Amino acid sequence: MGDRYNIHSQLEHLQSKYAGTGHGDTSKFEWMVNQHRDSHSSYIGHENLLSFFAIAENECKARVKFNLLQKMLQPCGPPPERQDE
Repeated sequence: MGDRYNIHSQLEHLQSKYAGTGHGDTSKFEWMVNQHRDSHSSYIGHENLLSFFAIAENECKARVKFNLLQKMLQPCGPPPERQDE
């Protein structure tokens, strides 16, 4: 019984520390937003990927970085309407 409580408390700690880990009430939209933002921040953080995207899009790295930062605002579009019960 102690192991079960320990694992549960560790999971709660991870969920409070990292927003992308989600929880039982995370909607599909929230999960996808977290995934997109994590991906975009990874692209910005890895200089080689940023260079690759810049060459593929025929843009300078600063423009690609700016575009990725803009996409992080609403990566999946506006949130869906909530249905309160």
